[in-house]
Amino acid sequence: MGKKSSNVVWHLAQVSREIREKQNGHRGAVLWFTGLSGAGKSTLAHAVEERLHQMGCRTFVIDGDNVRHGLCSDLGFSDTDRVENIRRVGEVAGLFVQAGILTLTAFISPFREDRSRVRHILGDDFIEVHCDTSLDVCEARDVKGLYKRARAGEIADFTGISSPYEAPRSPEIRVNTGEDSLNVCVDQVVDFLVGKGIIRL
Repeated sequence: MGKKSSNVVWHLAQVSREIREKQNGHRGAVLWFTGLSGAGKSTLAHAVEERLHQMGCRTFVIDGDNVRHGLCSDLGFSDTDRVENIRRVGEVAGLFVQAGILTLTAFISPFREDRSRVRHILGDDFIEVHCDTSLDVCEARDVKGLYKRARAGEIADFTGISSPYEAPRSPEIRVNTGEDSLNVCVDQVVDFLVGKGIIRL
């Protein structure tokens, strides 16, 4: 990463975050879905978004696979590249929050330090959602056939097999996506948002 130029200054918007949130009818926040591959992060994030959209909320999902087609297409899967991948997403999510949008991210984001760094960027707007599903269940699903390839040695640094996953110690929300139904998990996330006053029923 290059050195930040001293000529770069932050421009304050005339339309503030508070004004945008008032127009939206809810606060902006980032729901950071983390978990093993196959834990149901993307499925749950999109289902929560659909529910929130039906409630009239302004939402957007930043999906792990999608950002690697553009924003992070220059990054691989080394530890260093994973750190940068998560940092970029955290910064982008922060911009969405300033627009008063409920932003949902679906990333393995295996390292606590990386998630802690994003929490530092976003502050109280960061809501960690742990899709708590065992490796056995994720591997049995193996939606993309990645575990099989990782076991065969075809994928290096694969989370849960040849690279660690550091589960959150105290996430704001922990959902059992291995046992509970999708609707139950969605309800759990939405109930949290209501309870925190981020959205209103």
